Amino acid sequence: MEKAYKMTIAGCERELPLCEVTEHLDIAAFNMFGDVEITVKSAKALLDICPEHDVIITAEAKGIPLCYEMARQGCGVYVIARKSVKVYMENPISIEVKSITTSAVQKLYLAEDKAHLIDGKRVLLVDDVISTGESLAALEEIVKRAGGIIVGKAAVLAEGDASTRSDIFFLEPLPVFPK
Repeated sequence: MEKAYKMTIAGCERELPLCEVTEHLDIAAFNMFGDVEITVKSAKALLDICPEHDVIITAEAKGIPLCYEMARQGCGVYVIARKSVKVYMENPISIEVKSITTSAVQKLYLAEDKAHLIDGKRVLLVDDVISTGESLAALEEIVKRAGGIIVGKAAVLAEGDASTRSDIFFLEPLPVFPK
């Protein structure tokens, strides 16, 4: 089997390394960190297809560059659901999440002051890749608890079965690689 998967994302050609998730499955790893070109172009392409919104939210960490750039080009407001409670975070909302790329159950936290930015607002959920949908479901729950109105869910790539979902906006499907 190939060691990388070649694809075009928002007009940018990339080779994604194949990584073993289980002994029976590999995935093509997409990492936006440090790739300014793909971050800027993906943000624009997603904004072109996503509904109007007041706030963008993502989970820490890989969706942060995309979330920031979409807010910079669009609504101007974004929040991050953190993976740990920081000393400056008062009365955080928390939810458990299990992602395909992490080995253990994690928690996401949203501080009370960030929840106020969402309350009563149209919120767009953003991530780099949607696969199992677990991270997205956790973000949905946080937004609901904060009083936000979810107007859309978006990602650069929809992996595996996620690419058949009709409730998400994405730029490209990303296959999985059974062994």
